Amino acid sequence: MDTIVAEPKKELSALEQAAEDFGVEHQYWDIFGKQHQASEHVLKVILHSLSVDGNSPESLDRAMEERNWRDWSHPLPPTLVVSHSNPSFSVTVPASSASVQASFLVEYEDGTRADQQVSLGESPAEAECTLRGQPFVRKQVSLPPGLPFGYHQLTLSVVGCPPTTARLIVAPDRAYQPAWMESGKAAGIAVSLYGVRSNRNWGCGDCTDLEGLVNWIAGMGAGFVALNPLHAIANREPYNTSPYLPNSIFYRNHIYLDIEKIEDFAASSWAQRLFHSERVQRALAGLRDAEFVEYEGVSRVKLEFLKILFLNFLIKEYRRDSERAKEFQAYVDREGDLLHKFAIHSALDGWIHKTHKDVWNWRAWPPPYQDPQSEETIAFTKSHWRSILLHKYIQWQLERQFDRAQGYARQRGLKIGIYNDLALATDRFGSDLWAHRPFYAVGCRVGSPPDDFSPKGQDWGFPPPNSVQHREDGYQLFADSIRKASAHGGALRIDHVMRFFRLYWIPDGMETSEGTYVKDRYQDLVRILALESVRREFVVIGEDLGTVPDYVRETLQKFGILSYRLFYFEQDREGHFRRPDQYPRQALVSATTHDLPTLAGFWQHADIEARRKVGVISDDESYRHAVEERMVEKQKMLDLLHQLRLLPDWFPRDVRATPHLSGELHNAIVGFLAETPSQLFVLNQEDLFKDTDQQNLPGTTAESPNWRHKMKYKLEELETPALAGYSKMFRDWLERTGRLN
Repeated sequence: MDTIVAEPKKELSALEQAAEDFGVEHQYWDIFGKQHQASEHVLKVILHSLSVDGNSPESLDRAMEERNWRDWSHPLPPTLVVSHSNPSFSVTVPASSASVQASFLVEYEDGTRADQQVSLGESPAEAECTLRGQPFVRKQVSLPPGLPFGYHQLTLSVVGCPPTTARLIVAPDRAYQPAWMESGKAAGIAVSLYGVRSNRNWGCGDCTDLEGLVNWIAGMGAGFVALNPLHAIANREPYNTSPYLPNSIFYRNHIYLDIEKIEDFAASSWAQRLFHSERVQRALAGLRDAEFVEYEGVSRVKLEFLKILFLNFLIKEYRRDSERAKEFQAYVDREGDLLHKFAIHSALDGWIHKTHKDVWNWRAWPPPYQDPQSEETIAFTKSHWRSILLHKYIQWQLERQFDRAQGYARQRGLKIGIYNDLALATDRFGSDLWAHRPFYAVGCRVGSPPDDFSPKGQDWGFPPPNSVQHREDGYQLFADSIRKASAHGGALRIDHVMRFFRLYWIPDGMETSEGTYVKDRYQDLVRILALESVRREFVVIGEDLGTVPDYVRETLQKFGILSYRLFYFEQDREGHFRRPDQYPRQALVSATTHDLPTLAGFWQHADIEARRKVGVISDDESYRHAVEERMVEKQKMLDLLHQLRLLPDWFPRDVRATPHLSGELHNAIVGFLAETPSQLFVLNQEDLFKDTDQQNLPGTTAESPNWRHKMKYKLEELETPALAGYSKMFRDWLERTGRLN
């Protein structure tokens, strides 16, 4: 019998040990099973972004000693996130107080209070430490199970220590799932709202179009409409149109407003005259007829009207303190500082650009205005209060219209209604960075390491979160981001859900492949996500594509967060596509995403041709290799669909005989996805209608009309006999697989 001798574990250097202690991975495994070692320079730069001096052993020792002192000399951390069923946590006290009585005062968010006495002498010790000549002991204590969910305040009093206060967040052990999901399934259609075409909109989809989509989807028996992120963006082409790189993740894009549905539109004779003018009607017709979404044109004409409607509201309602004015003021009060800073930034952006045409973002503003707290910014806030109030009014109108759309979806019987999407990124030149700079790390940017989708890796170009600052602040901004993105919907997709666990940091000035991962406090973040989900009753889908460690999916499963599985990527170790019955139940299944080719585009290589045309594929050899790989993938798909008898016997078995997505092949793939046991199934509208254009061609900006593609058919055409075959095919599969709404 052979004897296996384990290799001795490599002893970490002082720098590697410090990096590990601060959550920086000095090595990681990529999707190909290859181990990568972070260089000393990379570790030092990332540690510097975390306010740690790693330039010498002495500076590292000082940093570690300061961190340990901070952790051990404070009885409680700034924020505690505990389980509703088992609210236990650690308390650190001087050794001399290890056996005394501890008093906990919990001030609940509703204003009530409760006291709890705990004998530290009877609590188990977790660790001991002596720092600066003082011995400390860490004890595990528990409060009674069943504390109310929410964001509370906990004050600890122990003899020998000053009273200590922490934010206490009590969260459920699982995210929300409605009762029907325990054994039932549902399906929906994914639509980029900006790309919806209709005879009445102003050049892009709006909230009234959304209600029209609800009618169409309800007629097919589906349970939800999945939307792109609705976040506010700069609406400047071509660099500021991605819904996944927003100006702010907290507020929404005004281009989705139906201006004609705002009460002040009908009440304003000025707005009525302008709307019926030849200039405006010609402009709206041009925006509607444009091949692609014209963000700047749509934004410009809607803002022109919004300013008029706001002025009407200001004079006729706000100054008279009408019922609508009170409703608006209540909204403003609820939103507080978050909305106030967003509105200040929006007003400043317009004011500065008006006089400095070449200035496009706050990093190029005059220095005083780059600081939200400067005297100049405060003076601007006072003198331009109307402009600031305008942007609050716009967000109020968005709040009302999306609330109405979700209400209409539920009225039509959709089980979920609107399915929202929370972007990972926020534009480093946008409002969030201007208003909340301490919550972002400096000197690094976020991306992803090389994988089979992006062999050179991806550089997403935005700064990583400062997890220390978020914890110090009680995770308020994090909770706000979840709350805002999920508003007026029954489901929320989390873009790149691995963000809660770790992110790939790339030091500024270095190549994408030279980065490494930095961990976050995922136990806290996932619990807060579950809390918001349960409170607001929305299902959570975690987009877990790419390099996903096992513990990530295990945690998501434990918390009832749906995995995100794509037909293109679901293959076993031998490269064979998985059968429908091999898909997990706790998941959402789809064919593709906005960044990947549509089904029709995949089948006829439209994405490969597009990448070749713009130079992403730069040589003939790479092009031939991409085509050869695609042919192999398609043949595997075809073989599996035949094995499952989803295709008729007469259908060709050689992929070379099927260069296009035929009706039979289309039906088979949709049926394949519907037959999976996964709780949710979503089909992109492009894939329902066999459109070849994908919304985004990664690696391009001006070279491709990204995020501007309009729907192949108008809203008014969706329920016509010409398209009835598509709808019937989809509905039939929902009925056959138990997914009918």
